[in-house]
Amino acid sequence: MPPKPVSLLNATALQRALVRIAHEIAERNEAGADVVLVGIQQGGVHLARRLAQTLAGIWNQTVLVGTLDVAMHRDDLAGRIPPAVHPTEIPFDLNGKTVVLVDDVLFTGRTVRAALDALLDLGRPKRIQLAVLIDRGHRELPIKADFVGKNTPTSSQERIDVQLSEEGGEDAVTIMKL
Repeated sequence: MPPKPVSLLNATALQRALVRIAHEIAERNEAGADVVLVGIQQGGVHLARRLAQTLAGIWNQTVLVGTLDVAMHRDDLAGRIPPAVHPTEIPFDLNGKTVVLVDDVLFTGRTVRAALDALLDLGRPKRIQLAVLIDRGHRELPIKADFVGKNTPTSSQERIDVQLSEEGGEDAVTIMKL
């Protein structure tokens, strides 16, 4: 009998975490006009769009959102099947902006490192901040999120799944033993 997933966040708790993250971003970045959000494909894209909507309400202005694919910037490509590549769409100038990278789960830090490489290929932001829905620990690189929805210590034998309504399901975050 396969193990059952355990709920970490239901839809209400997930929304509450995103609202809290948005308010923390607004508090740390008073000049909202200089802030752009970039969602890391795939998990961070929908979260970045949701954060942008909340921030637009806080700042009373549109918050620009881009998407970033990091597949070809990863340091673990050797020995793996070729990664699925998703579009990078950043229809605005990054130079001089505060870029908030958004992802669903922070684990080893390797995806964020790849995102930094990919982002810096596209411009020179004034500052880069990191927002994640879940920080599960187990860092292999010295990377720390600036904004975290929920810290969830895990074992390496566990998997965290983030499901979002934009992908056809209900908003939920679960953890399951492998």
